[in-house]
Amino acid sequence: MTTGPVKDGAPQFTQLWPTQFMSLRLPGNETANPVLADFVLTQNIQNDDMTVDYKSGNIFVTDHPALIWLRQCCDRAVLDYAREAGIDYDLEWVLQGWANVNMKGDYHNLHNHPHAWLSGTYYISVPDQSDADIFRSDLNPGAISFFDPRPQANMNAICNDGQVDPEHRLMPTAGDLFLWPAFLHHLVHPNMADLPRISISFNVVLKWKNDYIPH
Repeated sequence: MTTGPVKDGAPQFTQLWPTQFMSLRLPGNETANPVLADFVLTQNIQNDDMTVDYKSGNIFVTDHPALIWLRQCCDRAVLDYAREAGIDYDLEWVLQGWANVNMKGDYHNLHNHPHAWLSGTYYISVPDQSDADIFRSDLNPGAISFFDPRPQANMNAICNDGQVDPEHRLMPTAGDLFLWPAFLHHLVHPNMADLPRISISFNVVLKWKNDYIPH
């Protein structure tokens, strides 16, 4: 990022190396989600390792109408993300997606998504955790957490400094779409409800062009 010369008088502030995060409630999700849930649960019965075997296929290549709708929504979200990031040239990408069915007690360890530009998740069903049996005070059932990608950046932070909290935790709702840089480490807290948590995660993999090389 290049900024102009410093102006006389008033101090000039620049937020360096921000991590852009996008959230969106998809219109039409109330109609699409029951159809998507039926499709994903059927796939889950047929493939025991569906949630962890994410590289074996791409859920977005199917011609199922609800998945075509979701793919179009994700593509639009990528365009909105790129515009907000200041990218003013054409991008070409492939969405590589997989479904997640988290039964009671299921969770995802801390990880990121190598070999992609962006990663995202769309939430089809997020069960209410309020009546779940919780035996530890540090559990955050149903939530997803993202962590500061700069190691030890908060070591010398002081009260009310925006750098002090290394964790950004969200409780998603059915119909939410999240999009973030693929390098960002995140984890999914346990589902402690009796009903499954259902989502579709995806990577945005760029089709390489020399235009992407930073100047």
